[in-house]
Amino acid sequence: MELNPHEPVISLEHVWASYEADSVLEDVTFTLYRDDFVGLIGPNGGGKTTLIKVILGLVKPRKGRVSVMGKPPEVGRQAIGYVPQLQIYDKDFPICVWDVVSMGRLKPGFSQLRMDDQDKLKVEEALRQMDILDLRKRTINELSGGQRQRMYIARALAVEPQILILDEPTASVDPQATTHIYQLLRELNTHVAILLISHDVMAISSYVKTIGCVNRRLIYHGAKEITSEILGSVYGCPVDLIAHGVPHRVLAEHDQPQEEQR
Repeated sequence: MELNPHEPVISLEHVWASYEADSVLEDVTFTLYRDDFVGLIGPNGGGKTTLIKVILGLVKPRKGRVSVMGKPPEVGRQAIGYVPQLQIYDKDFPICVWDVVSMGRLKPGFSQLRMDDQDKLKVEEALRQMDILDLRKRTINELSGGQRQRMYIARALAVEPQILILDEPTASVDPQATTHIYQLLRELNTHVAILLISHDVMAISSYVKTIGCVNRRLIYHGAKEITSEILGSVYGCPVDLIAHGVPHRVLAEHDQPQEEQR
């Protein structure tokens, strides 16, 4: 059966989330569709990572409804490939790129640690998609920052996800490697829905299809551009946009946004 590119894959309806007494997300309504490539920006502590945790079922919302692939997030998250913001590793641990990406093929509960031919094929495909197949025998301490990030994205792709969620995938990566990663993500978006969080406003505006802002509330209406007024309201101060050698889109003015995009 042919998939509908406009089919919702993630849906949040009036979601509130908090840690103990501290409210982090307030009345968030958002839908990610099968053909979407959405970039979310916002200040530190604004709730971007909490939003991801709610989608993954790691944080229970205080109010509201969350579904992934039409199911509760604890079930639907099997369709998600996730690249977290912080990747902690022992530089002296002798693990190679192939082994790291192979972790994406581990079965639930770690009951099956041995890969079959199909698993190996999917690992090889993920490495090729991220243009690092030739690095498969290198240890992680031999990789540049950009190569490491592509390795972690390949690990997420090895899951065969229908949705890819990335939290600051280009943090501490040089501009050239950042551009390469975004170009690869754009290619992946032909068959995978992508939700990406980043502080790099100008870079994501060049490659994503739509942009939203998160600071407790979500301002998102399915458009490619954001205005300086929206940025100011989200960050709480005027924001200057500066590009450092990365192709970028001029953020044009548009009508007052609504919290629901479609």
